[in-house]
Amino acid sequence: MATQPDFAELDMVMDMDPKVQVSNWQQQSYLDSGIQSGINTTAPSLSGKGNPDDDDGRVAFEWEQSFGQNFNQDPVAADMESHFASTRAQRIRAAMFPETLEEGMQISAAQFEAGQPTNVQRLAEPSQMLKEAVVNLINYQDDAEVATRAIPELTKLLVMGHAAMMVHQLSKKEAARHAMMGSTQMVSALVRAAQTAKDAETTRCAAGALHNISHHRQGLLAIFKSGGIPALVKLLSSPVEAIVFYAITTLHNLLLHQEGSKMAVRLAGGLQKMVALLGKTNVKFLAITTDCLQLLAYGNQESKLIILASGGPAGLLLWTTSRVLKVLSVCPSNKPAIVEAGGMQALGLHLASPSQRLMQNCLWTIRNLSDAATKQENMEGLLQTLVQLLASNDVNVVTCAAGILSNLTCNNYHNKMIVCQVGGIEALVQTVLQAGDREDITEPAICALRHMTSRHPDAELAQNAVRLHYGLPVIVKLLQPPSHWPLIKAVVGLIRNLALLPANHAPLRENGAVPRLVQLLVRAHQDTQRQAVPGGGAPPQVDGIRMEEIVEGCTGALHILARDANNRAVIRSLNTIPLIVQLLYSNVENVQRVAAGVLCELAQEKEAAEIIEAEGATAPLTELLHSQNEGVATYAAAVLFRMSEDKPQDFKKRLSVELSHSLFRDDNNWNEWMPSHWFHCLICHMSCFFFFGPGGYMNEPIGMDPLLDDFVSHQNGDFHDMLSELGPPGPNIDLNGIAGHENGQVNWYDSDL
Repeated sequence: MATQPDFAELDMVMDMDPKVQVSNWQQQSYLDSGIQSGINTTAPSLSGKGNPDDDDGRVAFEWEQSFGQNFNQDPVAADMESHFASTRAQRIRAAMFPETLEEGMQISAAQFEAGQPTNVQRLAEPSQMLKEAVVNLINYQDDAEVATRAIPELTKLLVMGHAAMMVHQLSKKEAARHAMMGSTQMVSALVRAAQTAKDAETTRCAAGALHNISHHRQGLLAIFKSGGIPALVKLLSSPVEAIVFYAITTLHNLLLHQEGSKMAVRLAGGLQKMVALLGKTNVKFLAITTDCLQLLAYGNQESKLIILASGGPAGLLLWTTSRVLKVLSVCPSNKPAIVEAGGMQALGLHLASPSQRLMQNCLWTIRNLSDAATKQENMEGLLQTLVQLLASNDVNVVTCAAGILSNLTCNNYHNKMIVCQVGGIEALVQTVLQAGDREDITEPAICALRHMTSRHPDAELAQNAVRLHYGLPVIVKLLQPPSHWPLIKAVVGLIRNLALLPANHAPLRENGAVPRLVQLLVRAHQDTQRQAVPGGGAPPQVDGIRMEEIVEGCTGALHILARDANNRAVIRSLNTIPLIVQLLYSNVENVQRVAAGVLCELAQEKEAAEIIEAEGATAPLTELLHSQNEGVATYAAAVLFRMSEDKPQDFKKRLSVELSHSLFRDDNNWNEWMPSHWFHCLICHMSCFFFFGPGGYMNEPIGMDPLLDDFVSHQNGDFHDMLSELGPPGPNIDLNGIAGHENGQVNWYDSDL
């Protein structure tokens, strides 16, 4: 504690003159901060005293009580002070010039609180701002220097581009052209601009001006003397079509009218450049290019060898041949000759050509020939290539490929199998999915699918593949607007074929195929009634399609779908039976046949049989028993038989007599040995024949001729013995195998037509 004399001494000091106080302070032994003396400063002692030796006893006693006898204060203090002094310069350097530190160096921080910057950090802020200002100033100076150097070059480019544009516009006027042709400097400047310009627009304008000048002999001479031919040959490699066109037409004019131009073009490498241009697709451009080659090659053996070495003749020959065949292929008289000469196979070899124009010419030619090549063999390679082309991004290529596949698979079971084996079903379904509302693609693709889903050994696999590749929803959707009648007709035939596979019955029903077919049937029938022509003339057509064909197709599809009990229930619920009964009065035998076929399937349920009878179907069915079409008569007999199952025995006997007179009216000996249960035996015999007899493939309709041949072969007396071996008919009669024909031709949807 301070004593009383100390306070007195302090008061005395405070009363002294300030100058005297400063003098006394300088004489006393206070610690020097270094400002007055200029010596390096050091940290004060840990004791906080001016002279640590004054209090040795007490301090040593206190430390000894805390840390033990062996602790020595002086080494610790010296080490901490040395470390603090050694890092001071590094901390200042890190704060002001962090970029000068070595990578990975760690600097101990003197900052105890994160929110309170140290004095060094405060002092470093102005230096950092100054450094950034200096850097920005240097960058600004660099930018200014770059701009200063670039402005003249940019000015030249702007002036050249603007001048070339003006000259090009002036060269379109005759008076200005003559002035330009008379100026050697102007023509030389245009040649130089076309050769050295760095932007495409300037080059285009310069080449266009030279092109306009080349229409005059004076201009051709000026271009030739100015060294324009090497510049024009160089422009043939430009990626800009307009520049290449200007260059080739100018060279063409020079070759035609300027002496010495041919040799100059040869020396400049023009032959090789022109041969490389034969891959273009523009017909006018190719005509000019080929004429240039002819002018250069005529009478010059060296030019011919150069063209030959560059591959020019092969490309020209193939392209010319394909163009000629494309023209000839539209003539009905030429088609068979080209096909018989192997034209389809030869053209198919070039569908993979890198030349787009050659490939397209061959593809269009094959499409024109394909309707005359349905019986051709050895088409495996062509068919596989066509299936691959369905994945093309070119709409024209896809359209042609689909049309060719549609024609080549028509009534050709071998081609159908090949297309199925190379993934044609999946490719066609994907084509339909991606085509959207482009009927020029969907119609041939649907027709090809219709062909491949019937009448060949792999038809069942094809029917299944359409479903597995998610084709049923989009196919059913095509029955709705805005589809036109040709596409609807193709879709109806495809659905009929797909329904031949029982596994497709439920998916077709779930996608709304049955109601849509009924709607189309009603609409088409109404149109036929309105468009009926008095006197039996040819009925009018809509988009080239007769409405009778739509009626026949929809009814035929419903006939096959009605094999499923659930589909029969839907058809019956849509109140379709009255319309089907009305179709029995149609003048078209095929319509009568499919209508009787639908009623035959529906009559399996007693409720439907009663509705059929209530709608007055007995009279037209009895009349159809006398039809010349055996399919119509057989279906009519089957419907009457099913309708009579719950009738009295007398009714059945009268029906048997009627059926015997109608079905076997040409056999005079039939009544002499006819058994009493002949009708039951006949139906049973027909059912067995449809399943096990000769004819089409499984689940596929067959014609009636084999059935009649079987009947005729037993007219010598052994037919009665065969019938006697057959048991009574079962409760269900399956007539799935019946398919009518007219004059030996089956229905359009059965024949791929």
